[in-house]
Amino acid sequence: MNEQSGGGALRYAVGLSGGVDSSVAALLLKEQGHVVVGVTMKLWREGVYKGGTRDACFGAHEVEDIATARALAARLGIDYRVFDCFDVYNREVIAYFRDTYLSGRTPNPCVRCNALLKFGLLPRLAQAAGLAFDRFATGHYARIVRVGDRLAVARAKDASKDQSYFLYRLTQEQLAKSAFPLGDYTKAEIRRLAAARGLAVADRPDSQDFYSGDKNELIGAPDRPGDIVDLSGKVLGRHNGFWHYTVGQRKGLGIGGGTPFYVVDVNACRNQVIVGRADDAVRTSLEVTDMVYGALAPDADGPVPCRVKVRSAGEPKGPAVLCGSRCEFPNGLAGVAPGQSAVFYAADSDVILAGGVIR
Repeated sequence: MNEQSGGGALRYAVGLSGGVDSSVAALLLKEQGHVVVGVTMKLWREGVYKGGTRDACFGAHEVEDIATARALAARLGIDYRVFDCFDVYNREVIAYFRDTYLSGRTPNPCVRCNALLKFGLLPRLAQAAGLAFDRFATGHYARIVRVGDRLAVARAKDASKDQSYFLYRLTQEQLAKSAFPLGDYTKAEIRRLAAARGLAVADRPDSQDFYSGDKNELIGAPDRPGDIVDLSGKVLGRHNGFWHYTVGQRKGLGIGGGTPFYVVDVNACRNQVIVGRADDAVRTSLEVTDMVYGALAPDADGPVPCRVKVRSAGEPKGPAVLCGSRCEFPNGLAGVAPGQSAVFYAADSDVILAGGVIR
């Protein structure tokens, strides 16, 4: 059952980014007769980071995005507020991004931002400012479903745009007060709807990046030359800092050898990047820490059949078995990167059972 299909008028705060998805989310809720207010996180602060010209979640273009969101709110006749969240974002997301890379792991800033800021800090700030609402809605492509007495995130109708992977850390309390109006639509349907309503953002390209500039600016570490080695320890090349590499990476290694090499490990202590062939990058098990539970109860007994995703793109892979914090997948997975998230989906549905950070 989709939890967002309930009847009756409600009050919604909609997180507006200036893009087509959040704009249509607000439009749909307003057309359904709900009371809607728009809210936006202001993340950028001039003079702290340089940024770049790409469209991204974090960058100087935010000024234009806020102007677009404000214009939409005026057109819909809804209240609109902007909340400065830079200090918390800098502390909880940028510092985490930096520290994770410098520890030799691969961060997932979007997952962290959603759980702590977009569905945490932003609704709290809106309520503290006197905005009354029953649910907080966004333009994410995902669904919220009820499984027994628990709520869980499930994949969207449009598998190519599904964002459930980024939302697995939402708690039961957050899910109970959240809504994803676009979960039962495809991206093409949303663009057609926006065009039919004459929204200026109907053809706006999707933002693909976390940061508009060079990520190394956020890391802020000076070059630290070291060795690129194979699994036997043989030196194959040099690098300027292990944090420039992530497990599963193939391009940009700067080493020859015919058959491509892949990063299979990063050793921060030794300042080494370890590479191997494609088969060396495949794992048949992983362990996670900091588990968050969706449809699966925290005290559930294992083993639990499932499918697993270790990156946002692509389909969940199976068969797999989850037992506590360990997941085994006999057919193997490449690119299992410590620091990234492993999200476990039900074996026979699109519902998230649980997820955690790869140890």
